[in-house]
Amino acid sequence: MELTAPIQIDELVERCRQGDRKSYGELYQKYAKAMYNTSLRIVNHTADAEDVLQESFCDAFAAIDSFGYKSTFGAWLKRIVINKSINALRKRKMDIIDIEKTTALHVPEEDSYDEDAMKYKVEEIKKAVKELPNGYRTVLSLHLFEGYDQEEIAEILQISHATVRTQYMRAKQKLLLLIKQGGLS
Repeated sequence: MELTAPIQIDELVERCRQGDRKSYGELYQKYAKAMYNTSLRIVNHTADAEDVLQESFCDAFAAIDSFGYKSTFGAWLKRIVINKSINALRKRKMDIIDIEKTTALHVPEEDSYDEDAMKYKVEEIKKAVKELPNGYRTVLSLHLFEGYDQEEIAEILQISHATVRTQYMRAKQKLLLLIKQGGLS
């Protein structure tokens, strides 16, 4: 009888709870790359993403007894990684500005683009995403790549839903503009 992947992960978690060092390593190997990529999309800096990854696993392993199987281990770990990534951005003092609380002049809307007509290589899009300002990149990554809805992003980032919606819309427009103009560094 072959075990399914979730059962294998649950067994690894249980063995970690019992102090089995090999199981800690196996869990790390199963999730490290995906969690690193999640963090990198948010912090946009390899050293910061590596730090977030290590801190996240340390915290997760230290609190493994509190994991209650209300979600998958991967989802629980991803939430830790996302929170730590956002905290890393805040430590760099690059917080997202709440548009409702700023007196900045109105930025005119960019021309609309036919998104379906724009088919570019994945690497070009990744480069363009890295060029986005931190606020735009964070909101866009959490929504498109991590699957959070706008209300959840507002709660995570502690900003208004209107700010998330505006940041997301402007991030998409800026991303399309960067791709169209080939303004990739």
